[in-house]
Amino acid sequence: MDQERLSFLALYFTPGIGDSLVKQLVSYCGSAEQVFKTPKGKLLNIPGVGEISVQAIKHGDNFREAEKELKKAERDEVEIILYSDKKYPHRLKAIEDAPALLYYKGNQNLDAAKTVGIVGTRQATEYGKEIAERICRDLVPHHALIISGLAYGIDIHAHKAALKNNLPTVGVMGSGMDIIYPAAHKETARKIINQGALITENRFGTKPDAHNFPARNRIIAGMCDALIVVEAAEKGGALITADIANGYNKDVFAVPGNIGQTYSEGCNKLIKTNRANLFTSVKDLEYIMNWSAETDPVTQPTLNLTLFDADEQKVIRILKERNVPVMIDELSLKSLLPPGQLASLLLTLEFKNVVKSLPGKMFALK
Repeated sequence: MDQERLSFLALYFTPGIGDSLVKQLVSYCGSAEQVFKTPKGKLLNIPGVGEISVQAIKHGDNFREAEKELKKAERDEVEIILYSDKKYPHRLKAIEDAPALLYYKGNQNLDAAKTVGIVGTRQATEYGKEIAERICRDLVPHHALIISGLAYGIDIHAHKAALKNNLPTVGVMGSGMDIIYPAAHKETARKIINQGALITENRFGTKPDAHNFPARNRIIAGMCDALIVVEAAEKGGALITADIANGYNKDVFAVPGNIGQTYSEGCNKLIKTNRANLFTSVKDLEYIMNWSAETDPVTQPTLNLTLFDADEQKVIRILKERNVPVMIDELSLKSLLPPGQLASLLLTLEFKNVVKSLPGKMFALK
């Protein structure tokens, strides 16, 4: 059994050690395994780590529990993706409160070139269902990954529309991987696994308690390039997701609805208060996101790197290797170029028609 994964899970299961502290400890110590070998005094020097946390780490006995979890994951063909793994979705990793790990079941690359979150009320109207299907149908040329929450209403219709149009789709769960909620969506969940993936941050056996869903919503918001709210009442989970997405500097869209209709109030308010772009068709998304099907990565021409200087080549290679939009902070970290110099270099590459600037300070090859 992989000792690092076992140690990471044991740390994750330690009472009082949340996502942020897990990542902090692993970062400072170099690995989860090393956290348990680090002397108490050195642990106390890590920002955010106090006496209670150290006692929990030193005296906790979570390895047996972690071992059971890994065996269950293997039995159920569930992969546990650690924050430090290459497979961990890069968009989610860029947010401060990203989960320390994800349970994953399916066959979908979570770093798809274009990702769209579709959310809305559980009390979807026929209008809302029709819009959700239209969005997915019109996103086919973009090969977009559709992300939603597997809930009643707009969520499940977005998943079904994606499946119908042969688009990959990811269902983000507010329960353990072994508890599909609502149970009525088990068959759709099975299809999602075959044409996308199910993910959750919750351990096996976690029930779909109310407090899990706002946490689930941050994963949806963190993983998408753009979030579309199709229908929403004045209060509810869809608006929470929109607020979170705005906080992450994501592009939020809202479908307008009839004045006076309960499930139009939330969307109309988002638009009125400038917290969402008006969405009337995928053309609105293409305009704001600077997307076109013609520039999909599968059709990218081969670049002659000898035409560029060393630093430009370095940035081009990073963007080519990732094959998805990359945040400027990540580019700076990977290229070891200072932010000011990198910004100037990216502008030069834009003028050379090699790189395109995307919303949210992200960049991709043209």
